[in-house]
Amino acid sequence: MQTHTTVTATATATAAESATDSELATLAAHGSAPAFEAIMRRHNRLLFRTVRSILKSDADTEDAVQDAYLSAWRALGTFRGDAKLSSWLVRIAINEAFKRVRRRASNVVMFGAVPEPGDEQGEAAVQADDDQQPDMAASRGEMRRLMEARIDQLPDLFRTVFMLRAVEEMPVEEVAALLGIPETTVRTRFFRARAQLRESLSRDMDFALEDAFSFAGARCDRIVAHVLASIPPGGIVPPSL
Repeated sequence: MQTHTTVTATATATAAESATDSELATLAAHGSAPAFEAIMRRHNRLLFRTVRSILKSDADTEDAVQDAYLSAWRALGTFRGDAKLSSWLVRIAINEAFKRVRRRASNVVMFGAVPEPGDEQGEAAVQADDDQQPDMAASRGEMRRLMEARIDQLPDLFRTVFMLRAVEEMPVEEVAALLGIPETTVRTRFFRARAQLRESLSRDMDFALEDAFSFAGARCDRIVAHVLASIPPGGIVPPSL
């Protein structure tokens, strides 16, 4: 019986991993823990990087992402697929991050439209270096740490735009919709953020971008385990269903 249960659980998890976001959302809304686990593993890195750009602390970010997932679980019955599931989750995570910012009485980042004269010439896609040779490993790791530190030093208005555009490679239109600012403002802030980084990092910026704020397996597992442990056995079927 135990073997049969294990095989069934494995088959369920495998099916969840191959499902679309919409299918996973529907299954999770009806109480499927495997479906919700698949959602978390699929979007963990995006949420972590987005929240990290606001809180600038790995520990605070993990807590915020976990709470954001719990909020998402409770609200899954309200998700109708009008937007991408990833965008819906990011909005919840951003709100959770700013709740923490307000609680610790830090400066609140205002993402409203701000008139900014922007010279947007020269904007190009940031390319990550794929060099994996052993003799480059040490310098690559050091550059990654330096990149993370310099991103943390960006002005609040620029930092999240840069994280979403350069690190997560989101299109301008999606970033603008997530942050509630015009597309031209996204382009301007991204251009200025990149210019500031280039001023201090020069040609080494692109070299480390791929690994910036890496999302290790242990951290992913920890967030998933914590969220699943907080969900009552049998799951929660949202009242609206």
